[in-house]
Amino acid sequence: MTDRSFPVSEIVAARRPHRKDAARNYDALLAAAREAFAENGAEASLEDIARRAGVGIGTLYRNFPARRDLFESVYADEVNNLVQVAREVAELEPWEALTTWLQRFTDYMVTKRAVREALDDQSEIFDACRDSMYGAGGPLLERAQQAGVARKDMDIGDLLRLVAGVTATTFTDDAQRDRVLAIALDGVRAAR
Repeated sequence: MTDRSFPVSEIVAARRPHRKDAARNYDALLAAAREAFAENGAEASLEDIARRAGVGIGTLYRNFPARRDLFESVYADEVNNLVQVAREVAELEPWEALTTWLQRFTDYMVTKRAVREALDDQSEIFDACRDSMYGAGGPLLERAQQAGVARKDMDIGDLLRLVAGVTATTFTDDAQRDRVLAIALDGVRAAR
C-alpha cells in the first residue's frame, strides 16, 4: 500500500507542521479535539481543547485559523489512522484482519459524527477520506472473501454502511456496542 493510493495521507502530511515543537503541539491539539468532540460533539469549546492540549488558545488558532480547519484536520487524521491500522493488520488471518480493522472503524465513527455535524458533505476532504477508507478496507474484505470467510455478495461500501448504521445509535457502554457489532458481523460471515 503506497501513500499515493491514499489521498488523505497527503492531506495530513501537508497540514502537519515540520518543526518538532510545533508538530508536538499540533498532535496534542488533534488528540484533545478528538476527545472533546467524542464527549461534547461539534459544540466542543475551543478553549477547552487548547486547555486539554496544554497550549494557549493562540497556538490553537495558529494551527487552525478557523473552526472548520480543526474539524477537517481531526477527520483526516482519523481516516489516516484507519489506513495505518489496515496496513498493520494486513498480515493477520483474513477474518481477524477485517474485524480488527472494523473495530477501529467503529471508534472512528464517534469522531466522524461530531465532525459531520460541523462540515457539509461538499467538503473536499470527504472525497479524499472516503477514497482512502475504501482503499484501505477494500483489500481486507476482498481477502476475507477470497478465503471464503466473508460473504461475496457485498463490497466495502456495503460493509462500511452496515457498520456505520449499527454504531450510529447510543449504547450503554463499549461492551454493548461490541456485542451488537459482533452480531452484525455474524451476518457478514460466509455461510459454513
